[in-house]
Amino acid sequence: MSIEITRECPLRCQGCYAFGDDHLGGTVTLRQVRDFKGYELIDGVLTLVDKHKPLHLSIVGGEPLVRYRELDTLLPLLSERGIHVQLVTSGVREIPKGWHGLRRFTIVLSVDGLQPEHDARRTPATYERIQNHILGHRVTIHCTVTRQQIRRPGYLEEFIAFWSAKAEVRRIWMSLYTPQIGDISQERLTPADRQRVVAELMALRLRYPKLEAPKGMLDAYLNPPKSPEECVFARTTTPISADLKTRITPCQFGGKPDCENCGCVASAALAAVARHHLCGFIPVGTIFTGSVRVGEQLKRLLPAES
Repeated sequence: MSIEITRECPLRCQGCYAFGDDHLGGTVTLRQVRDFKGYELIDGVLTLVDKHKPLHLSIVGGEPLVRYRELDTLLPLLSERGIHVQLVTSGVREIPKGWHGLRRFTIVLSVDGLQPEHDARRTPATYERIQNHILGHRVTIHCTVTRQQIRRPGYLEEFIAFWSAKAEVRRIWMSLYTPQIGDISQERLTPADRQRVVAELMALRLRYPKLEAPKGMLDAYLNPPKSPEECVFARTTTPISADLKTRITPCQFGGKPDCENCGCVASAALAAVARHHLCGFIPVGTIFTGSVRVGEQLKRLLPAES
């Protein structure tokens, strides 16, 4: 499950899919939906969690740290429920020290390339702020590779080397820019760009242990699922918007993502798992698809929830 716990964000990042006009289907935008605060937000999130019983919960936004007071209460309660929680943030404000050591809890920092490019796009969530705010924590750095970044040879290695040297960084994730259908922006990678990025990451993962880029995942970037129906991530994740009721479809990107050019790290990772062969010949994805079909048939037979 993924929950946009707030529509508020002090950033205005170019190309942010969450604030795109079509993210919630085109009738309303994230900035227009109802927003919750205080115990109304805490109770609303816990109600969703108790209803759906997710194994993993991603807390996104907006900027989740806008609701750090509510998260102070929520995160320990989610930890007690045994749920793996991932908080995705720009690092724009200090991360409470009390969150360090929470069980099954991961902080993911979104960083848009090296400092000059990142600071131009992400101010006030600058490199300086991020480095100050992660002190005392163990975090994951996530970067989405765009065409502008790879124009300069060595750019990806410089980025990975910089964050690998930080003691606070546990691992580094690299996504590829995922366009919407019809997107002709400067960020969009060409097929040749994707081949080049994957080849670079294939080599860099051997030199930088913090870079999580297994071969199966990198292969999935070159051959992503062709539609939401083929995407394990899309089929197993329930994304909910800030009003705590609007379902984001067909996946966390909303709108009309160009699946054939998907670069989502979660989608690629689960695609790699689905393509793994048990005992050398049974694809995990076949077992998953069969399990989903059985579950859907049982759901039709059971009485609907009141």
